[in-house]
This record gives sequence, structure tokens and C-alpha cells, in this order.
Amino acid sequence: MRMHADATVSRRHRLATPGGLLWLTGVALTLTALADVAAQPAVRRVPLADIAGLRPHNVAVSPATLNGRAGVRMTMSDEARARFTALTPAQREEAARTGQTLEQLAVIDGISFGNGTIEAEIAGAPQTGTFEGARGFVGIAFRVHEDLRTYEAFYLRPTNGRADDQVRRNHAVQYISHPAWTWSRLRTEFPKKYESYVDLEPGVWTKVRIEVQGTRARLFVHDQPQPTLIVNDLRTGADGRGGIALWIDVGTEAHFRNVVVTPAKP
Repeated sequence: MRMHADATVSRRHRLATPGGLLWLTGVALTLTALADVAAQPAVRRVPLADIAGLRPHNVAVSPATLNGRAGVRMTMSDEARARFTALTPAQREEAARTGQTLEQLAVIDGISFGNGTIEAEIAGAPQTGTFEGARGFVGIAFRVHEDLRTYEAFYLRPTNGRADDQVRRNHAVQYISHPAWTWSRLRTEFPKKYESYVDLEPGVWTKVRIEVQGTRARLFVHDQPQPTLIVNDLRTGADGRGGIALWIDVGTEAHFRNVVVTPAKP
């Protein structure tokens, strides 16, 4: 009994010494660091070296290399193109105005995104032989609902980036919120508010970063420190949530690689 008591006193004495206090402090700091790491949101990296984990909707996706960099190539599917071609010019215009377009998406499986950051390398160019108004529309959709019609998106019009027409340059990047808020409706009701200029080239890899928090979103292009386009009234609202998808529009041949999704801290 005496030996047990002496051992207990000895342990207490060691812990009360400067060395013992340092040891306890180290343990506490380690536990705190581990708790901080556990609380960090999980970063999702999608290299897009192949098409695994993509859910195509009205698009054809295949592995491809552009300018020496591997990624995936995406175009409108043959079936969707046949449906689009069957529309009259008036029907196409009405579809664009009312949001009844053929949504062209490749949803990345396993992501539920509300707030945070989305990074990617993207490239777009008009397909050979496509209509005159094609701009190589390419972008990233977020907060994508299961109906694959309701979502927010930022996209590029690469052929506008270095156009001789300043008005076209001013329309180089665009925000939309389908199905209700199409580009044409936003441009008509809020001229210049949801579009902006940035230097772009068709068929060239372009880094984009989208930061989302509540009803606010910012689009950064080319690693620039300042946003190219700011949106303060996301239509899905402060609690909006959904998937993330690669996005194109009619007449585009697009490439995507290195998508990185970082959820916001709780």
C-alpha cells in the first residue's frame, strides 16, 4: 500500500515539474490539432483523366488531350443534336428565352455542394460547321438539382474575348440561373449586370475559380486576384444546394480537367 502511494505521489510530482507540464501541453496541442484537422471540409479532386464518375445529360464525353494536357472532351450528343436540329429558328429562340433549352451537362457523381470553392481548367471553341452565333460556350454549373434543369452557372464565351466589337468583348463571361433566368432574360431585364469582359481565346485551357457563399458568388479567371464577375443575388437562395456539373451550350466543343471542390467550413 505504501509503495502504491509513493508511486502515485511520484507520478504527480513528475507531472508538476516543468517537463511534465510541457508534456501535458504538447498532448493538449496535439489533440487540438487533430480536432481541427477532423473539422476541415473534405476536398474533392476530380482530375478527369477518364469519364469515370461523370453522368452525361444530352452530351457525349470522352477522354482527350488538348494542347498536351489530358482531360475530357464534351460535345452535344447525337440524339440531342437531332432534336435541336428539328426545331425551327422561332422555336429555338423561344426555347432560349423561356429556359426550355436542351440542357447539356455532365454531372460529377457524389457531390452535394452548397457553399465553398470550385476550381477547374476549361476550354471551349465553336464546332466546325456550327451556326454563326456559336461562341464556344463552356462553364461550370453548381447547385444542380435532380431535374437537371435547375441550377446556377458561370460560363465563358471564348470567341468574344478578343473580338473587334467592344460589345461582344463585354459579353465574354456570363452568369445564369436556369430554368427561369436565362442569359437573354438577364441581359434584357438587367443589362450589363450579369456579364463582363475578360481576355479569352477559343480552344485554350483557361483556369476558373468560383467562390460561393449564401447568395453571393464570384468568378475568377486566369488566377487573377480580383473577380471577373460578381453576383450578389444567387437565385437558388442562401441555402441552395445541389450537384456540380461540366456545362456547355449549343455548337461547342469543350475540354475539362482538374476540377477541385472545397466545401466551406461549417
